[in-house]
Amino acid sequence: MGKMSFLPKFSFAETWLLRRIMNGLGGAPLRLVLEDGVGASPPDDSTLGTLRIRDRRTLAAMALDPEIGFGEGYAGGRIRVEGDLVRMLEAVYRSMAKIPDSWYGRLVSRWLEWCQDNTLDGSRHNIHRHYDLGNDFYKLWLDAQLLYTCAYFPSPRATLEEAQVAKMDYVCRKLQLQPGETVVDAGCGWGALALHMARNYGVSVKAFNISHEQIRFARERAAEEGLSDRVEFIEDDYRNISGKFDVFVSVGMLEHVGRDRYAGLGELIHRVVGDSGRGLFHFIGRNRPAPFSRWIRRRVFPGAYAPVLREATEIFERWNFSVLDVENLRLHYAKTLEHWLARFEEANRQVSTMYDARFLRAWRLYLAGSLVAFQTGTLQLFQVVFAGSSCRPLLWTRAPLYEGEPETERKPQWTHAMS
Repeated sequence: MGKMSFLPKFSFAETWLLRRIMNGLGGAPLRLVLEDGVGASPPDDSTLGTLRIRDRRTLAAMALDPEIGFGEGYAGGRIRVEGDLVRMLEAVYRSMAKIPDSWYGRLVSRWLEWCQDNTLDGSRHNIHRHYDLGNDFYKLWLDAQLLYTCAYFPSPRATLEEAQVAKMDYVCRKLQLQPGETVVDAGCGWGALALHMARNYGVSVKAFNISHEQIRFARERAAEEGLSDRVEFIEDDYRNISGKFDVFVSVGMLEHVGRDRYAGLGELIHRVVGDSGRGLFHFIGRNRPAPFSRWIRRRVFPGAYAPVLREATEIFERWNFSVLDVENLRLHYAKTLEHWLARFEEANRQVSTMYDARFLRAWRLYLAGSLVAFQTGTLQLFQVVFAGSSCRPLLWTRAPLYEGEPETERKPQWTHAMS
């Protein structure tokens, strides 16, 4: 990396802090400026934007830990972004991809793992902090059915609502659900998938979740649609699932389990579906092991961990489950997040009436950073279908998965949700 340019008013301490920050950001093409006009730029002075830092305390926090320092500074209004936030974050993510975590970052990650441990009580606390913010908040920027997981876009022109319905159908086709079967849904969100499976595939579902707000909403929907006799929403931890089922499904829950509890999860799955059952996991993952974002765990998504495929498949090994299908829908999640971020920005005024400015900025950064993580491959989105050793065959080829979908363009085009 070439020499950075500094304005002459810098003290030695400021120069040292700014050099640490620029190195910590991997030389991303950003300009750093203090409120009094003192600043530093990359060697060629070609920048995507400027981070305007209000005070030297924030500067020192960024030097110690660029991720938490920037996240706290931006959310608190002590760092102002001048330029396109998504483009700037993308440059930082790509620049930092090969930089090893600092000793301080590793220490903070271990501390977060300890204090946000997903015990029975810990999970309830972690889920409450993220999902019980109020259904009215999520209604502002999710789709009409409140699906808060990666959508599936059979066409780049599909709306968010269409893509979320397509995702639910895609999951059901992968599982080859049959009328009369029983399904257990671990971590059911606001209940859209459980209701979709019962309504369209004739199965009976028991759906578990420890978010009170989500379960209340799901039960109301089931009653309104006359599906309460076929879908039971249970406000309880997945570890308390009991009974026998044909199918186990989990969409967006594995991230909340914790790496050290995968063995117990595999034992539970085998207990409820046995050797003749089958299932599907839909989860955020990684290409190589790494802690989840420290700032996101601290402020938005406590207790989160995104496994690599090897770690996730250890859930199945001890119980001789066969992995039948693995698919990466990373770009579908990037597109989902484009829609969410665009809707969130449109709803800024309403969000501001519910929460303070710090909350609004924190969630903008969380959504924008997550979008960039999937665009750049920092995060992946895996769907894994598995089955017991005595399970009936599911699919001979993948052709039935795509029945009814529009033909894919020969040269796929990215249709931006934000313009």
